[in-house]
Amino acid sequence: MEVMEAIRTRRSIRGYKSDPIPEDSLTAVLEAARVAPSAANRQEYKFIVVKDESLRKALVPICHNQAFVGEAPVVIVGCATNPKRRYSFVDVAIAMDHMTLAARAHGLGTCWIGAFSEDKVKQLLDIPEHVSVVCLLPVGIPAKEGIMRSRKAHEELYPENRWQD
Repeated sequence: MEVMEAIRTRRSIRGYKSDPIPEDSLTAVLEAARVAPSAANRQEYKFIVVKDESLRKALVPICHNQAFVGEAPVVIVGCATNPKRRYSFVDVAIAMDHMTLAARAHGLGTCWIGAFSEDKVKQLLDIPEHVSVVCLLPVGIPAKEGIMRSRKAHEELYPENRWQD
């Protein structure tokens, strides 16, 4: 799949089949994060790949009871290892977005999870106190296609030269 097709057709998926993710597809998704750019190439992040069913199910109440989090065969937890650095959260977001597009190109679905209890995620997954959990990303084969939400018009988003209301 061409990159622009992946960008245009990526949707938030909130229902997954129980089928496992093919290893080559998961490897490609993780590789997309590994090669993503980061500020000053610091790569100050880790991505916990949660495959264990009991841990995935335990994430559901921590993620405000979003049941689909536990349905996905893999949940990737994006962590900033030096959260006091100015661009650490941006770096994690860039890598996670690379993963969403690689997943789409491999026929997989994802959904950004920002609604969660960071302290409880840290406790469940033994994440050190000095590390910040930025977001979670369920990954799996979509049970159904996601819905395209409306987008602002080009003119609303791209003023030339100066801010325009």
